[in-house]
Amino acid sequence: MSLPELLAGTVGDEDVVAEVPLGGDDRLAVTPTRTLVYRGDGLLSDESVDEYGHDVERIEVSTGRRKAKVTLGYGLDGDETLSVPTKRVDDVLHPILAGVLSASGVTGPGETVVRTFRFSELTLIVTSERLVKHVGSAVWDPEFEEFGYDDLTGLDFEEGTVATAVVLVHDGRSERFKAPNESARAVRETLADAVCSFHGVDSLEEFRVAAAEAEEAASDAEQTGTTDFGEGPDPLSASPAADAEADADAAPGAEAEPDSGGLGTEPKGAGGRDSAGGSESLAGGDGPGATTESAESASVGSPEPSGGSDPLDDPLAADAAVDDAAEDPLAGDEAGAESTGPLAGDETGAESTDSPAGDAPEAPAEGAERGAGGEPAAVGEEAVAADGETDGVVPDDDAFDGSPFESAGVEDADLASEVAALRRTVEAQSERLDRQSTLIEQLIEELRRGR
Repeated sequence: MSLPELLAGTVGDEDVVAEVPLGGDDRLAVTPTRTLVYRGDGLLSDESVDEYGHDVERIEVSTGRRKAKVTLGYGLDGDETLSVPTKRVDDVLHPILAGVLSASGVTGPGETVVRTFRFSELTLIVTSERLVKHVGSAVWDPEFEEFGYDDLTGLDFEEGTVATAVVLVHDGRSERFKAPNESARAVRETLADAVCSFHGVDSLEEFRVAAAEAEEAASDAEQTGTTDFGEGPDPLSASPAADAEADADAAPGAEAEPDSGGLGTEPKGAGGRDSAGGSESLAGGDGPGATTESAESASVGSPEPSGGSDPLDDPLAADAAVDDAAEDPLAGDEAGAESTGPLAGDETGAESTDSPAGDAPEAPAEGAERGAGGEPAAVGEEAVAADGETDGVVPDDDAFDGSPFESAGVEDADLASEVAALRRTVEAQSERLDRQSTLIEQLIEELRRGR
């Protein structure tokens, strides 16, 4: 469909990505950066185009019985409101949200907005790559949540008596929100198709199997790639020389060497006696049969390392999954209804013309002919009533011959001309009423479109 000249000139070189009819010649056109509302020429306004930029911070919708208002908040720059028919508000909101999400950087290049759902204070926006959820009185503002399909590992639907819960398993945690049962099927099919298309599978069962395999492969890769730190560092020793001697004695085939005790003197027993015979030995004398025995080591041994767990052996623990139950968004306030009073059309009264009728003179008391039963006799084609008046039929001229009554003077030609004039007057008034009815219907239609 070609755009009106004024709207096409306002669009310029931009591409129109969506177009929504608003009734009559009015329409809404959406470009990547703007929303344009075209109003055709009518009784209440001239042809015009209104522009609304997509760099908004908040979108609100209020719905009445006939009209709905979409309010775009621009922060410090104020708000802008556009009025649309209530039956068109969902068709209008969808492309506007798509343009705002693209301008805000929520959706990337080439990402399309598949469908938008509004449930009281819950808004769901299903795109080709993510699910955007917003809870609150506004349809959208910076307080939104998004769930990318690439990190999605589970998708399930739990039916209830009033609402259906949508369960998303995302980044190791579960996200739940509810949709009313009358819209649950549309939500299920739209979201499942988008997720399956993104992952290249044909059904949710295949998606769950593929997600489980991917998780198992990631777990195996994590275990294989773990760095081995061994049994931990050796405990520090207070006597490195004693530890080295203990290692040499433990080695097989190693020759024992005399230990000098570290001071170059033989150890003595108590009272200056040697440890072998217990007899006193002279200084510098060689006792016969004296044997050289190894003395106790002069070095002080290091304490045994105390047992305990090595902090390096304990791998990092994974964060526990926390299930957050989302509040029931079904308890929403009903939108207030706006009423529009009916238009009262002007009543045009039709002129009425009384047909001329002559008054017949009263019959004289004497001289009137009577029938056998005392009833008045017929005069011509008209019977004279008891009170002297006729039943409204104009008598012929010949009927008055030989009677005391006279003609009223109304001829057939005069009566026909008066009837024709009356018919023309009624037809003219009927055409005028038809034109007024058409204008009233056009005015009501423009009021319904939010003019």
